Amino acid sequence: MAKIEKVQTDLYKIPLAQALTDSTHGMMVDFELITVRVTDSDGATGLGYTYTVNDGGAAVAVMVDRYLTPKLLGEDADLTEKIWQNLWWTLHYAGRGGHATSAISAIDIALWDLKGRRAAQPLWRLFGGHDPMVPVYAGGIDLELSLDDLLRQSDRFQAEGFRAIKMKVGRANLCEDVERVAAMRSHLGDDFPLMVDANMKWSADQAIRAARALAEFNLVWIEEPTIPDDVAGNVRILREGGQPIAGGENLHTLYEFQQHITAGALSFPEPDVSNCGGYTTFRKIASLAEAHNLPVTSHGVHDLTIQALAAAPNRSYMEAHGFGLDAYLANPMRIVDGFAIAPELPGHGVDLEFAALESVRA
Repeated sequence: MAKIEKVQTDLYKIPLAQALTDSTHGMMVDFELITVRVTDSDGATGLGYTYTVNDGGAAVAVMVDRYLTPKLLGEDADLTEKIWQNLWWTLHYAGRGGHATSAISAIDIALWDLKGRRAAQPLWRLFGGHDPMVPVYAGGIDLELSLDDLLRQSDRFQAEGFRAIKMKVGRANLCEDVERVAAMRSHLGDDFPLMVDANMKWSADQAIRAARALAEFNLVWIEEPTIPDDVAGNVRILREGGQPIAGGENLHTLYEFQQHITAGALSFPEPDVSNCGGYTTFRKIASLAEAHNLPVTSHGVHDLTIQALAAAPNRSYMEAHGFGLDAYLANPMRIVDGFAIAPELPGHGVDLEFAALESVRA
């Protein structure tokens, strides 16, 4: 029985290759990466990480260092569910989501990676195994790109192997969104899978109007049309707007997903493994979606997410997020003709180049 002997937390500020924009976060030039390495008494190490948009990464790192690490030391590293519950109740009063759940997520991911490495098995196989070929889409963060640049970006995505694309909407005037989506649809063709993402920009009434205006463009989904706190509003948007709705990157607990799914507020539940509670919770959300006959998609950290979706029979498209880590990865994710391929490496298969990350330490 291997005991947890050491926990190391590090914080980095990762520069983006180009500035990215959406309707609520404004211009983004970097993001904060929080890594957690858990080492057991046999000398094996597992890696987990999470991230923050704009600010807040230091708060996550402090939660891991000051409050959660003492709860981990000496614990049986294999008891991931027991550890998850202990961490959840440690931070419950301080968070019940948000930074607290991001901190737990990074630890949980590290523990599952450790378990996979010790078993010499990729996590998607340990999780039950379904299909290592996972449909993937390119998640453009491109609200302020000119129309010509937007279309050129779509060509580049296709050259990289993507066969589905998401673009941002939520500009000042709905007619601008309609014009840009129409141009993308014309450029890509009638049957090319196209999603749009409003990043919570609209009220429920505005979102219903937008959904109706975009109906002719055969969208796979409209993502986050309004704030996740407005469950009733999201139900109205799905019912009255007539378009499939994806959401969940800002839902940080299993219980929040349960509320949205049972209320009929989502067509595509979209957990982010790095902020919903790690693999432990992501898999429960996927099963919850399956029990409601819903496909599950994902947000962010695609290099980690592929392990969970490759084991989920109800998986749909996985997002390849614009906050990529390829410059710091030993083995970047492979994309072949519209599919991401889950690696056969032990654990989640992600190995960060920590020497390279030193130059962007926060």
